[in-house]
Amino acid sequence: MAVATPYTEKTDEQKAICEMVHQFADEQILPKAEHYDHEDSFPEPIVAQMRELGLFGVTIPEEYGGMGLDLTTYAMIVEELSRGWISISGIVNTHFIGSYLLMKFGTEEQKQRYLPQMATGELRAAFSLSEPECGSDVQAIKSTAKKVDDGDYEINGQKMWVTNGLLSGLVFVLVKTDLSAEPKYKGMTCFIAEKEPGVSENTGKYAGFNVPPKIKKLGYKGVESTELVFDGYHCPAGNILGGEEDGLGQGFIQMMDALEVGRVNVAARGVGISQRALELALRYSQERKAFGKQIAQHQAIQFKLADMATQIEAARLLTMRAARLKDAGERSELEAGMAKLFASETGRFCVEECFRIHGGYGYSKEYEIERLYRDAPLLLIGEGTSEIQRMVIGRKLLQRYKI
Repeated sequence: MAVATPYTEKTDEQKAICEMVHQFADEQILPKAEHYDHEDSFPEPIVAQMRELGLFGVTIPEEYGGMGLDLTTYAMIVEELSRGWISISGIVNTHFIGSYLLMKFGTEEQKQRYLPQMATGELRAAFSLSEPECGSDVQAIKSTAKKVDDGDYEINGQKMWVTNGLLSGLVFVLVKTDLSAEPKYKGMTCFIAEKEPGVSENTGKYAGFNVPPKIKKLGYKGVESTELVFDGYHCPAGNILGGEEDGLGQGFIQMMDALEVGRVNVAARGVGISQRALELALRYSQERKAFGKQIAQHQAIQFKLADMATQIEAARLLTMRAARLKDAGERSELEAGMAKLFASETGRFCVEECFRIHGGYGYSKEYEIERLYRDAPLLLIGEGTSEIQRMVIGRKLLQRYKI
């Protein structure tokens, strides 16, 4: 007779880390999120505590000063941070993608130079694909890099929607280095562009790298989203991701690989904001009375709670599956696309259902759900829209099951 083993979703280490981050969100993020959201100001004290907890180096190997944890554990951490406030998880997200690019494609010299400072959060990273005239169509980018007489590459162009665009010290930026390449993606290269954190107009060796005022947004406040303007910015050939010999023309492939883990990240954020919406809905529905009883006792409300909880569990399972496949070294474009699509749509659904349960109070800034209602739509767009995810899923399905 087979003996069943106890079911567990997390290892003891993962449980301990998640409990720590959950408590951090309860004590440090949730009580202060409304203030920073209202002021649209960077939550420096919270970020400082995140540095102390080592959260900027979660996936960076121990030899470079990080924790060396896997993507699955990182996704669990992101869920807990997003349950507090998705802007906080956004500060970590682009930094994480930068460290992933370095760990997978960087030269040893590049890893030694950047990863130790990134692990402590002393040096924070951003990454940049989108441009003002192109979003989902990455191959249509117009920013260029041309080799000049001193051996450097001169970068010119404009980028858009860069999270951490101002306060980062590194930006992993995708530009065209061969305008005649066919197909176009073979002429793209990723540069590690250095700049002065917090400086709008860089000078000296960073001259030509400027950051216009942050973009004003509906939600996702506190963390800055910016444009980047490159105007004659010189980047050493040694700052091509992977080195000039191996990295030139490989930028598109590198960035698409990074988006795969980025989509797992966004999926985890969708689960986190959904979880918070469910918590708020459960609490409010048991406090509010209508027609002589708690609204939680009305079947219409129970149906909403049931749908929310069910979708959250499904989204979490999809997210963990995509992360675990990536950790196992397997391709996970299909699963990451599914997770991102379902979890981001779940975020929108659960937040809206919580908003409906709150009734008129959901429209008031005195209730937390109002902030979530403005934050959730970001997840439908970031790291590829829902429509793009469906295209990715459909294409990968046909590739995987070709007859």
